[in-house]
Amino acid sequence: MHDAPLLNQPFFPMAHLMTSRSFSQMANQITDPFDQIYRKDPAIVARQIAGEMILVPIRQNVGDLESIYLLNETALCAWQLMDGVLTLADIRRQITQEFEVDELTAGQDLLELVADLTRVGALVRA
Repeated sequence: MHDAPLLNQPFFPMAHLMTSRSFSQMANQITDPFDQIYRKDPAIVARQIAGEMILVPIRQNVGDLESIYLLNETALCAWQLMDGVLTLADIRRQITQEFEVDELTAGQDLLELVADLTRVGALVRA
């Protein structure tokens, strides 16, 4: 049996160490990914052919077929909106209005596209 009642025990023993300032700093670090803004990297050449966008990084060997990327119609829409001004939320909204897709699916696909294009150097955070 405990000597002190459990109600007097702090649920989070370390919680008293967090000041309102440190909480504010922590809250500022947690951001909604859809608040992010991206722009196209100028080292990417983009050409639209038959409704699809072909992306070629100019900093790699032109003959390297692994460095050529093809965007479908919805990815093309997102790519064209990556202007360094619109947030991913804005772009998601445009995609849901233009294509028959729900917000959740559009958001998941958009985040995956951004991750892929960022990884290959086609997009950078603005």
